[in-house]
Amino acid sequence: MKHALRIAGAAALLMSAAACGGNDSENDKSNQNQEAAFNKDPYPSTYEPYPSNPILLQDATVYDGLGSVFEHYDVLLRDGNIVELGENLEVSDDVEVIDASDKVVTPGIIDNHSHLGVYPSPSVSSLQDGNEISAPVTAEVWAEHGAWPQDPGFTRALAGGVTSLQILPGSANLFGGRGVIVKNVLSRTVQGMKFPDAPYTLKMACGENPKRVYGYGGGRFPGGAPYSRMGNLAGYRSSWIQAQEYKRKWDKWEDEGGDMPTRDLELDTLKGVLDGDILVHMHCYRADEMAQIIDMSKEFGYKITAFHHAVESYKIADKLAEEEICSSMWADWWGFKMEAYDGIRENIPLVHQAGACAIVHSDSDIGIQRLNQEAAKALADGRRVGIDISKADAWTWLSANPAKSLGIFDQTGSLEAGKDADVVVWSGDPFSVYSQAEKVYVDGALMFDRDNPDFNPVTDFELGQPGEGDMK
Repeated sequence: MKHALRIAGAAALLMSAAACGGNDSENDKSNQNQEAAFNKDPYPSTYEPYPSNPILLQDATVYDGLGSVFEHYDVLLRDGNIVELGENLEVSDDVEVIDASDKVVTPGIIDNHSHLGVYPSPSVSSLQDGNEISAPVTAEVWAEHGAWPQDPGFTRALAGGVTSLQILPGSANLFGGRGVIVKNVLSRTVQGMKFPDAPYTLKMACGENPKRVYGYGGGRFPGGAPYSRMGNLAGYRSSWIQAQEYKRKWDKWEDEGGDMPTRDLELDTLKGVLDGDILVHMHCYRADEMAQIIDMSKEFGYKITAFHHAVESYKIADKLAEEEICSSMWADWWGFKMEAYDGIRENIPLVHQAGACAIVHSDSDIGIQRLNQEAAKALADGRRVGIDISKADAWTWLSANPAKSLGIFDQTGSLEAGKDADVVVWSGDPFSVYSQAEKVYVDGALMFDRDNPDFNPVTDFELGQPGEGDMK
């Protein structure tokens, strides 16, 4: 769809230029400039799936990622895709049949809030590239330009069943920059990991972090704005006003031609949000602030895709459902600062019960390795207060819902024919602390096999070091 829109936009520009007259060479030069100006993907994905063979996962318990569970089901993977699900599937001789009886097969886990690569392991100052704290508004920076593809955290997350993730800038800024969505495979470059055709995202942050960094309490930039939550809102609104004017200039140029407006990298990103091309993911804890941010998004005509951390989402779960805004949450992190003080363990199940989009996220290089257990804690906490959610429904918190929040649900996040074969085979109940991811497939390629440690990936950084890799 994105490619079609880009082509359609370029065609419209060509027609406009032709209508203005002028010689062919001048028109050709103008058209080239126009097409270059509207290259919304200058650092495109170069991802290519790893080689794979046809696989039949036979006689498994299957969670489809949409809330359904099937017993004694087969899942057929071929050419990087899920081909078929059903009972007693018949396959040709070229298909490797894996006995998955007593196993559970799920869609791969998708973490929509990670800092792997930009805050990698080892955690040393030279590798800390997650926050561009030089100003409160840094919408011009992109996480992919600071992400280190050799981060050993990627393979650790793979061992926990994570097949895709969003790498975000940190939360020091009002506008922290663009996030990048990646397939969890090793590559020489970040572009070789980038999820094909995934939209760009914008990280924003409200509350204590921006005012702590730039204002009160001797922040790194004391004497700067914002000092307060009032200053936070004023900072967002000032930037959106600039973005609206920037968009008007470019829209006018598209319609009428003339001198091309001057590019501004910061406003390019904000214009992308206003155009609906870039998805807003916003760090925000308190319910009252989330409600204000929703009002502000309506003031400037854009949509919030997800609030992150969101420890008070339970207070406005009905509003989040009405606005179709996802809430990316921890199972039980709370109380480590004032805006996180009013968290409750039932947050995730209460949001789910209200019909809103609930997501379990990590924000941690350790938590990302055990997101299935984080979901299990939330599921148990909900059941203790009488919220009866099935395990199959709870798996939507780890696959379908994060995929929807990232704009990639048409490709992954559920076990459906035609989707990417991002699949995990668990040793048992994936909500049990005793279960492990035994096999992890990304686009049908076996990327992790607990029974074959020599096969598992090791980052270049770890090669030659004692105890390298996931298996010690």
